[in-house]
Amino acid sequence: MSHPTISKIRDVLSSILRAAVDVEYLNKNPMEGLRLPLDKRARRPKPTITPEQFQKLVQFVSEPYATMIFVAVWTGLRVSELIGLKWRCIHHDSITIEERFCRGDWSVPKTDASAATIGVEPHVIARILLLKTLTVNIRAGRARRTYKLVKSDKPDALVFQSVQDGQPMNDQNVLKRHLQPAARKLGLPFVNWRCLRTSHATWMVQAGADPKSVQGQMRHSRISTTMDIYAQIVPTSQRRALQKLSAFASVGSVPAALQTAGAEEKNVENDSRSKTFQIQ
Repeated sequence: MSHPTISKIRDVLSSILRAAVDVEYLNKNPMEGLRLPLDKRARRPKPTITPEQFQKLVQFVSEPYATMIFVAVWTGLRVSELIGLKWRCIHHDSITIEERFCRGDWSVPKTDASAATIGVEPHVIARILLLKTLTVNIRAGRARRTYKLVKSDKPDALVFQSVQDGQPMNDQNVLKRHLQPAARKLGLPFVNWRCLRTSHATWMVQAGADPKSVQGQMRHSRISTTMDIYAQIVPTSQRRALQKLSAFASVGSVPAALQTAGAEEKNVENDSRSKTFQIQ
């Protein structure tokens, strides 16, 4: 069991026991002051894709799944939030996360911090709205049928509707039938929904966003979760320092001061040899 999972279990149990204290079933919460042992296991970097890989990936996927992937990367939404997105949550420059849908179950967002409104670029909103105008042709036996991607755009209707009946999508079906096959063609077998979300945060870090802004956009309840992403990104300033080190150590790039010092050292050595010869 991973350390983050253990930490979440601790938090849930502590919350339950705190409620027991409130109704006087317990005198004290035994979880208060409990410290978990440090996680000494090596942390594996979370897989991400580059903007170039993302552009190619979207081109390999048909609609409406291509737009799902597009929105997932550009917003950082969890797949359950993406599937549960309704038209009333789409604004001209933002998206509101109110609920989520996962394999038959509707529920509130994962945490209190997850229920929020996030800023979204206009081109992302434009792509979402474009779904209303699109149709797809699907083979049904020997015949072909045409379906609207958006059967209804009423406020309570889903943004991403299953092609045939307009019901909520199954994230695993989309993953296995559309996302992963396209990713494997590009040599990216590790791509999944979590990878797309992590890529969004990684791009923000690489673009120079500060930790608090990334935490707000990703809606992380813990800043430590955000900092884990920062930890696997090499800062630009650090790369510049390494480039200077490489230039310093490369052949033919030794600074003039060192070359002068080396020449002086050779002269001293020659003088020493000549003096020794004279003594002999």
